[in-house]
Amino acid sequence: MAADPRHLRPAETRRLLNSTPLGTVLTERQLRRHRDEAGYRIGDAHTIDLVRYAAWLYEELRWQAPKPEEGDLRGYDAVRERAVQRNKALSLSGRNIGELPEVERPERKESCARDFRLFAQTYFPATFTLAWSPDHLRVIEKIERCVLDGGLFAMAMPRGSGKSSMCEAACLWAILYGHRSFVVVIGATEEHADNLLDSMKSEMEHNDRLLADFPEVCFPIRALEGIYQRANGQLFRGEATCIGWAAKELVLPTIPESAASGAIIRVVGITGQLRGMKFKRPDGGTARPSLVLIDDPQTDESARSPSQCANRERVLSGAVLGIGGPNVQIAGLMTLTVVRPEDLADQILDRERHPEWQGERTSLVYEFPSNEAKWSEYAGILRRGMGAGEGIAAATAFYKKHRRAMDKGARVAWEERFKPEELSALQHAMNLKILDEHAFWSEFQNQPLNESVGLAGPLTAAEIAAKTNGMERGLVPAWCEHLTAFIDVQEKMLFYVVAGWSAEFGGAIVDYGTEPDQKDPLFTLRSSRRTLRSRHKGSNPGLEALLYAGLESLVNRLCGSEWRRDDGTNMRMDRCLIDANWGASTDTVYLFCRQSALGSLLYPSHGRYVGASSTPFNDYKPKTGDRAGVNWRIPSVRGKRAVRHVVYDTNFWKSFVQERLAVGMGDPGCLSLFGRDARGHQLFAEQMTAEYPVRTEGRGRTVDEWKLKKPGLDNHWLDCAVGAAVAASVQGVSLFGAPDPRRRVRRKVRMSELQRGRGG
Repeated sequence: MAADPRHLRPAETRRLLNSTPLGTVLTERQLRRHRDEAGYRIGDAHTIDLVRYAAWLYEELRWQAPKPEEGDLRGYDAVRERAVQRNKALSLSGRNIGELPEVERPERKESCARDFRLFAQTYFPATFTLAWSPDHLRVIEKIERCVLDGGLFAMAMPRGSGKSSMCEAACLWAILYGHRSFVVVIGATEEHADNLLDSMKSEMEHNDRLLADFPEVCFPIRALEGIYQRANGQLFRGEATCIGWAAKELVLPTIPESAASGAIIRVVGITGQLRGMKFKRPDGGTARPSLVLIDDPQTDESARSPSQCANRERVLSGAVLGIGGPNVQIAGLMTLTVVRPEDLADQILDRERHPEWQGERTSLVYEFPSNEAKWSEYAGILRRGMGAGEGIAAATAFYKKHRRAMDKGARVAWEERFKPEELSALQHAMNLKILDEHAFWSEFQNQPLNESVGLAGPLTAAEIAAKTNGMERGLVPAWCEHLTAFIDVQEKMLFYVVAGWSAEFGGAIVDYGTEPDQKDPLFTLRSSRRTLRSRHKGSNPGLEALLYAGLESLVNRLCGSEWRRDDGTNMRMDRCLIDANWGASTDTVYLFCRQSALGSLLYPSHGRYVGASSTPFNDYKPKTGDRAGVNWRIPSVRGKRAVRHVVYDTNFWKSFVQERLAVGMGDPGCLSLFGRDARGHQLFAEQMTAEYPVRTEGRGRTVDEWKLKKPGLDNHWLDCAVGAAVAASVQGVSLFGAPDPRRRVRRKVRMSELQRGRGG
């Protein structure tokens, strides 16, 4: 069927025109541009009228064709010249972007001209998805005033609050409406600043709402079609648009009557060349920066160097503030994260030191919940769930059950900020605090704790493994007066440590292991196949029954028989603590301690993470019936868990045990391991060094806060050794015979005084 030249499909049009001896004269891109420029003058939405197309193309090219002159070329030279002129005309046609689309919604564009909050919500709905917090609204108001009227503003907001995104949106708002014509983005490094520029480029190239209302900026950029080399030759109505699309600079298209015509965005690192920054325009004029965005001007390394902080502060005060030149009211926005006290961010935000920056410091939590006991219990459940690879489901269930009590007294900054698996912004904030308290106070509170490496030289695994005393396994040294144990409860197995102690807190690890025995010198909890359940292959008991049976077997072995001492006498277990922190095991542990025939020797125990910002144990006021010791206490109890239990400060006691291990052999207070071969203690020593101390200052206290070196590392024997030391303290053991600072000293009373009292 013959094609109708008045109704050709685009593909048919290209094939027809490219079938002549001249070869390819029309590409798909050129035809699409011609249809956009000519509109319905050369056809409808689906077909092309070849006759009308030829007429339109002739008129478009006629004004560009050279006028014939006398002495025209003849023969081959004439053919070649015509080809040159034709190719030049086609090239000019391809470089011309045609007419700009109309603004889709002029009223929407106009309403955002002097309203930054509305602009951000309207044109970046995928970025700003949640409702604004009061802190956001206050910061937005200051950003708007800064851009419109000039001046400086520095803000420190919690990580993830969108401070960098707000500053990017502010730069685009300032540029697109012509509030500012030259923006400089300064980062801690050039690479960081490059990322900010790439983000703004992406918005102008791909944001459909910006294209709809700002075609004078976005349409020429879209016309490049991702081939940025075309920018140098792009034309609008025959004039160059002068787009600049470089790695470190963006120059917006020069379009008549555009508020953003020829605007510049340039990026640089804070240590780069800042002085004398300017831009030479095509018309001969010179532009100097009028808006500076400084995004996190310090790195973690520079924050810890006073000299680098001082140098960067001088750069901000000198080169940056003078970057606009004379008679220019510079506008400056700075986003900050306080890494450590007295770093660059901390100094800039101090309004007494730098009142010109109007520093604004916001936090994730303004008032913490008052029920520390419930949150401590929650923290234990959360850490166990994360360590076992089970996530936060168990912790969330606990929070849901006790939410009213746990929320009491708390006030958060942004109620809408929490993850799908969390129930509230408070839970989200407390999860961050529990999992990494130091990062929480710096990254999310902007109130970093002072810290340094604790314990002048933590022992290595090899040093701990080599600290043997030559005693047989299970044999108690003759100088030991007390024998204690601790059992760490896990879903797959139970870990335990047995230790002997002198009255001055010298100690010896007498035995350690698991229930069931692993028969393997090197294993991990995650990969182990010899589990509590594997001992019941013929049946399928519940988790509670498995834990109960495992505890009964292990406690009978540790506490139900005598231990031989090196001098030939026998000893019995003085005290055994059982970990009751894991939510799935808590009720089972309490039930077992209440029902066991050896219950008089058993205490359920709860380790509490007491950081520098937490209330120390010694500040708790004992209630009637409570018993308190050195960073531990035994509360009076009632209700379904009417079993006396021990609560202790894990940070204090981990430091205490590490200090005992660091004491030289033979000195008072030394802690050693049984045996002679260090190779046999390799796995035990690795678990003993699975955590490291970070010396932290906060609220007037200095504390060694212990953190896992790597998520998922096994540290169960460390917990057991610590628990055994706590059990010894409960039994009255004190370092070098020092009295317990929390123990009340009673005056001795003679019998005659009692008799006189009765007689009176």
